[in-house]
Amino acid sequence: MPLEELLQELEALGVQHDATENEKSKKLLNITRDTGEFLAVLVKSAKAEQILEIGTSNGYSTLWLASAIPESGKVVTVEKLSDKAEMAAENFVRAELQDRIVQVQADAEDFIRDSQQIFDFIFLDADRTAYLSYIDVLLSKLSSGGVLVCDNAISHRHELEDFMAYLSNKDTLTSCLLPVGKGEFVVHKA
Repeated sequence: MPLEELLQELEALGVQHDATENEKSKKLLNITRDTGEFLAVLVKSAKAEQILEIGTSNGYSTLWLASAIPESGKVVTVEKLSDKAEMAAENFVRAELQDRIVQVQADAEDFIRDSQQIFDFIFLDADRTAYLSYIDVLLSKLSSGGVLVCDNAISHRHELEDFMAYLSNKDTLTSCLLPVGKGEFVVHKA
């Protein structure tokens, strides 16, 4: 299936599904289209090849990331919930991008602590309240010159204020808050 067609389908599905689902853990909570476009441009301009995504859901954001890397690149995407991981796996095959994606079903913090891999680009879109507990380990997995993007930085600013303040005060990092989608907090590591 052409990627654009699948992205449009997943956008509509996400809106429809989340409007009728009351349980937060079962909502898809996809990024907005402009956030996907922004991520794709950022990945390409950073020439990122090794990407870590925390929070796969149904794979909508993963598809934006995977479509922006060269064929030799990989997106490692971590999702805790098996039903969402299964949906995502199907969508990766439908988009014919499964060869660029490594799915990990695990708790994000456990994966980050155990991983030895270094990433050029990290996208955070999961349990915002947990980010501070693993940010230092996560930053050690980000390459020099790498970029970290955190979604929902305006829509859920109250949950991310301490996290953003912590990163903004680190000498080796440059950061900014952008009004794209639900708000993107972008960090560059020197």
